[in-house]
Amino acid sequence: MNYRYQNIEVIKSAATGSEYYVNNIYPEIPPTNDDNYIITVLGDRLDLLAFDFYGDSSFWWVIASANALPGDSLVVEPGTQLRIPVDLAGAINTYKLVNAIR
Repeated sequence: MNYRYQNIEVIKSAATGSEYYVNNIYPEIPPTNDDNYIITVLGDRLDLLAFDFYGDSSFWWVIASANALPGDSLVVEPGTQLRIPVDLAGAINTYKLVNAIR
């Protein structure tokens, strides 16, 4: 169920013939009253938190997007407050919409 890698657009350079992947756009995920909040501890990583909350580590990007994290590392500084969105299906649908409009 790894939606993040489905249908990634590949473009081919006319000049060189090289293929390039188009970058994904990660949507802003607005807060809701039902979201969970945690304070991270040593050893917490976005992929492990995604597995704990969603049962799938590939949804790390949902937590990163919800907290405006840069996405260049899965490691989170201990003591950081993170919002964990409850509406995973809504986040996935928004991701699909913003990446379908290119």
